[in-house]
Amino acid sequence: RERLQHPLVGGVIFFARHWQSRQHLLELCAEIKSLRADLLITVDHEGGRVQRFKTDGFTHLPPMRSYGERWLQPSKREGDSALAAMNAASACGFVLASELRACGVDFSFTPVLDLDWGGSTVIGDRAFAQDARIVTALSQALMAGLRQAGMRNCGKHFPGHGFVRADSHTEIPVDTRSLRAIMQDDAAPYGWLSNTLDSVMPAHVIYPKVDSLPAGFSPKWLNEILREKMQFLGCIFSDDLSMEGARQIGGKTVSYTEAAIAALNAGCDMVLLCNQSQVEGGKSVDALIDGLARAQKKKQWQPNASSEERRLHLLPDSEPQSWDELMINPRYIQALELALAG
Repeated sequence: RERLQHPLVGGVIFFARHWQSRQHLLELCAEIKSLRADLLITVDHEGGRVQRFKTDGFTHLPPMRSYGERWLQPSKREGDSALAAMNAASACGFVLASELRACGVDFSFTPVLDLDWGGSTVIGDRAFAQDARIVTALSQALMAGLRQAGMRNCGKHFPGHGFVRADSHTEIPVDTRSLRAIMQDDAAPYGWLSNTLDSVMPAHVIYPKVDSLPAGFSPKWLNEILREKMQFLGCIFSDDLSMEGARQIGGKTVSYTEAAIAALNAGCDMVLLCNQSQVEGGKSVDALIDGLARAQKKKQWQPNASSEERRLHLLPDSEPQSWDELMINPRYIQALELALAG
């Protein structure tokens, strides 16, 4: 309760360990909102293997690759399979968002815009396809479904995590391609969707031909390229600061506070520390909050009104349906059939 009411805390992220039932989740979200109505309640809920709620009525959604495969299925008329795949992806977004919102969750960190180059185990079937155009079209369709249910979106992991084999949860991936190669392939969806994306999460990946810093800590990537060149106006989240790829900056291991300050000064609006609430009673979370407060006083980092405006924009602006109402909603029933059809 103290953490959630701290002025430097903007939201909370759920994992599978945080709930026992839909009713428990609904009550937990209501209790959080009773403390601060403006807190953003979030989750990583993509479908496939990255889906935190899979029981007690939640639809177990397919991995995004399945929609890319539908796109490529042969059809009698050229383009039919692509349009059908987009319709299914939109239905998936609607099911995903409407179920979450019925339980009080505001926002999911989806869609994955990474390209499936075939070598990344951490991305793999989370990606729609290898072709950036297919990824863009299916992501836009999924985001339309999210928006129909009143939920914003988050494209990840900028400028692209799909080419590297290493997993940034456990090590620091390095992508040695040129800026031109990255921009024309992996980063292309961000440019094409710049007016549609509500938020972006950069990758804990180093692209040494562009910058020696991981993208999430790089002013060049976040300000010069994403903000200025690609004209992105939405919210930028750091990826989880507890990941190994976030702890190595400039050749040295840094604290969570140092990592957060680096990310915020590089251009992030919000930083995530996802798993440390389970360690030593959340000691690391408290240290991060205290560290950011001290850094603010020392003017090492300053919050700004634009970041807060971008955060507030991610909150839903409509009332959700209850679970019982949702289960008999014709649009939901139709979307469920479309999203799960083979």
